Amino acid sequence: MAQVFDRSSNALARMSLVLTGLIVIALGVALDQLQRSPWVTKQGQRPDQPVPFSHKHHVEGLGLQCQYCHTSVEKSSYAGIPPTKTCMNCHSQIWTNATLLEPVRQSWATGESVQWIRVHDLPDFVYFNHEIHVNKGIGCASCHGRVDEMPLMYQQNTLQMEWCLNCHRNPAVNLRPTSEIYNMAWAGPTGEKPVWCTSTGKSGATAQSVNCVTTKPTDGPIQVAMLQAGTEIQPHPQTGEGKTISDGPPAGSISVAPSYTEFHSQQDLGKYLTTMYHIRTPNELSSCEVCHR
Repeated sequence: MAQVFDRSSNALARMSLVLTGLIVIALGVALDQLQRSPWVTKQGQRPDQPVPFSHKHHVEGLGLQCQYCHTSVEKSSYAGIPPTKTCMNCHSQIWTNATLLEPVRQSWATGESVQWIRVHDLPDFVYFNHEIHVNKGIGCASCHGRVDEMPLMYQQNTLQMEWCLNCHRNPAVNLRPTSEIYNMAWAGPTGEKPVWCTSTGKSGATAQSVNCVTTKPTDGPIQVAMLQAGTEIQPHPQTGEGKTISDGPPAGSISVAPSYTEFHSQQDLGKYLTTMYHIRTPNELSSCEVCHR
């Protein structure tokens, strides 16, 4: 029986399979790059806001602290968008007739909120808590970038799960002293600019258990005063009656020499702060239950 297909059909079939495989691989790579692109993540995009609010002007120029506008960032899961009253605290006195501030004045007059467009907007199925991150040593710039250098606010990072997990797997690279949380220019310790840290002696799973300084602490012991046994300190805190009696040692003072540890790299400082801040292990931090509840 004569062959239906020519022998060259075998080579053509093989080439078709290889070409199909290459197309599938190329399509997969293209889709992967697409879902990481700014077109999907909105990274670097500056949405048109009702008022062109400049963080650079207010933070770097005027020196306003983050907490002045974002009042709940340290005690709530949301950083909070400031109410119109916060704007009017200043703009009822300055730039009172500026055209670009008309939406703010209109909001103040009518009681209707300014319709800001959220720049950092996570999916509804993701639970992110600002409070725990701020109080565990994650600075504003770690997630939001150098806000003090942004005339118009934009999303510095992708905010995708991969980006979050990179930090959760190795939080040490982003941890900083709580005194430096709002320092946008913080770059971590180096050989030329070390950081010194010591324990404060406070108990509990809190970042307040450690104190870090960027200038070399003075050597020598610290004098701590002590009360004499039987000393009346103060009335009862609730009833106001009677006195609280100290049962301490005889009056005098003791010398306490603080033990500071010097750090010259962010990784070493981060590992130290991971222990002092009582941060969970990378396996626990990478659990899906951390964000998805």
